[in-house]
Amino acid sequence: MYPIVTITDQCRKCYSCVRSCPVKAIKVEKSYTEIIFERCIGCGNCLSNCPQHAKVISDNVVVTEALLTSGDPVVAVLGCSFPAFFHNCSPGQLSAGLHQLGFAEVHEGARGVELIAGEYRNAIEKAQLPLISSHCPAVVDLVERHYPQLIENLVGVVTHMVAMGRYLKQVLGEQVKVIYISSCIAGKFEVQAEQTKGAVDVLLTYRELESIFKERGIDLATLQEEPFDGRAPHMGRVFSLSQGSFQAFGITPNPLDTEIVTAEGEVNVMGIIKDLAAGRISPKLVDLRFCYDGCIGGPGRNKELTEFSRRNMVINHFRGETPYRVAPHYQKDWDINLSRTFSDKYAKLPTPKGGDVKKILQATNKFTQKDELNCRTCGYRTCREYAVAVFQGLADLEMCLPHNLQQLEEERGRLIQKYELAKRELDREYGDEFIVGSDGNTLEALDQIKQVGPTPTTVLIRGESGTGKELAARAIHRYSKRNDKPLVTVNCTTITDSLLESELFGHKKGSFTGAITEKKGLFEAADGGTIFLDEIGDITPKLQAELLRVLDLGEVRPVGGTVAHRVDVRLIAATNKSLEDGVRDGWFREDLYYRLNVFSITMPPLRERVESIPQLAHYFLEKARNKLNKHITGIEERAINAMVKYPWPGNIREMQNVIERAAVLTHDDIIKLGNLPLAFAESYADEGEDVIDLRSFKKEREPHVLRVEKKLIQRYLADAGGNVSKAAQLANIPRRTFYRLLAKHGLKGRTIRAREDEDE
Repeated sequence: MYPIVTITDQCRKCYSCVRSCPVKAIKVEKSYTEIIFERCIGCGNCLSNCPQHAKVISDNVVVTEALLTSGDPVVAVLGCSFPAFFHNCSPGQLSAGLHQLGFAEVHEGARGVELIAGEYRNAIEKAQLPLISSHCPAVVDLVERHYPQLIENLVGVVTHMVAMGRYLKQVLGEQVKVIYISSCIAGKFEVQAEQTKGAVDVLLTYRELESIFKERGIDLATLQEEPFDGRAPHMGRVFSLSQGSFQAFGITPNPLDTEIVTAEGEVNVMGIIKDLAAGRISPKLVDLRFCYDGCIGGPGRNKELTEFSRRNMVINHFRGETPYRVAPHYQKDWDINLSRTFSDKYAKLPTPKGGDVKKILQATNKFTQKDELNCRTCGYRTCREYAVAVFQGLADLEMCLPHNLQQLEEERGRLIQKYELAKRELDREYGDEFIVGSDGNTLEALDQIKQVGPTPTTVLIRGESGTGKELAARAIHRYSKRNDKPLVTVNCTTITDSLLESELFGHKKGSFTGAITEKKGLFEAADGGTIFLDEIGDITPKLQAELLRVLDLGEVRPVGGTVAHRVDVRLIAATNKSLEDGVRDGWFREDLYYRLNVFSITMPPLRERVESIPQLAHYFLEKARNKLNKHITGIEERAINAMVKYPWPGNIREMQNVIERAAVLTHDDIIKLGNLPLAFAESYADEGEDVIDLRSFKKEREPHVLRVEKKLIQRYLADAGGNVSKAAQLANIPRRTFYRLLAKHGLKGRTIRAREDEDE
């Protein structure tokens, strides 16, 4: 049975598995992708990255249940990382649960680490070649299946899992069944490998074991603790942590030593293996683990916990006292065969000739080297590597996204119109609450929007960033007679000059590199509707001239074209810059300025809409509550008062983000001042308000400490004339520490001196 299987009905051929697979062990079939077992190394990337959950681990629950009812003694061995998964119960309660399932004995796999520790030390002493650790099954499979030239570099010692299996079967007899419980997917490959077969009968993942407990109705947290069996391990318990193998093996590496190297994670492991294969490095020992953060970060990890929490769980287990019962046969030393051999499992694929690759590239409209975008969307690094994969039967032509986009380009305009119509319907669903506020400035802007909306007049919306200029544009379009046609929005700052011209006016085939097909521009897509150009002050003089042509003649000319097309489009523009200054300084055309500034609306900044801040706060709270699906009833008065006093440099956009962040942070059904950023508490305190919350001493102390610290730093700088070195001497702290304090408070030495001079 293959350890990883595909649920073909769920696979949608998104190629996430291909992109994430480090060895490209994925074959693309007609309607799904399939794992090539001969090339797979069991890293589990495809399991973690499949959005449809079509890649799953082969279920060993049924096999386990069958062994537990077979009448033969069955022994459970828990992998070293088990405390990081079963964090809601004690190790003794987990042991009790396993005994309740029918396991005769429960052991720790950490004992297997200590069994192989001496073998590793001996191997390092006798090493003639650079050694590669063999305790990670994924690394072993990587070498055997993809870098067979490094097989002789692998340490000829079994993994701790196999060591425990051989140990238990020698002590208890071959009739005993050993079930190893771990988060390692690659271990399922190792159980089936010829050199290690028979030591462990079944590898069960933590999640599979958890499902058995749920099926049996066993609540581990309610069980009475029971002891483990065998000898209690010591340093082997830290093996699953980052660099824990060195501690478990009794090896003390030096960070500056190049003889013993450690690496974790796909990128680092693949890089070191490639270096070894190329002969670029030759350390004495390379300790490799394919999973990031060691074995606690494997594909079968508990995703509810962070890396730090999982690490703490393992360390707490190492430091704690776990009950053990040691039968007489476990007290004596046994001579266990801990060696293993490796074999060349490289699966050779057919090699294409030069003409074969060329034909495949041309089939996806890649006729020159410039056509090869190497975008990696298909999962391969280059278009040629992808073409080779197509020849070898691993990929198909449908995987090339640029090719598919070229075929869909003719329908682009129609799709944009449908999208904009859908957005309009969505806007209608929310009624007239597109601009919230009851202050005079907001009401004045709303009145202007309602007046100019039904007219065809060009509108220029002014205002700082985040004041809702795009909302105003959408409101104008909603009140216009074109509201049944699309509103196309373009942010002029997010697209380069050349691409923006193509986006706005379209281009002809061959007009520039990459223009493989003809493309319609957004002005044509918005024909009959409205186009909104955000940050109009950032476009170049060349584009300003082209835009003036559209406004004067109602015509657009595609890039590389000679024939102009008439369009009927209403233009709404927005800017946070002073176009009058641009006209005076020469970076904005005067004729275009007068063409745009027919009707001007200024969106007020939030600091000028103080009366509406409470209303806006509750409006954004409602949006955050729906988005986060949290029950939050309101905002406390102190938090509202702090918002009113805050200057809001980021305006509406900042306020929305602050409310959403506070909604995430609150543990109650109300947002409090402590849930807001520190600047709000400071502005509130500066007004002389009492902000003490006795329930959180640390949280309430911090802003006061920071203010005192900042004032001290400013005083030392002022006394030193802005000289940081002298200020550090006056403060009697290292200069480097003083620089960190400056960065922490956003201060600069010379600016402090200048500010002091101004005050005088």
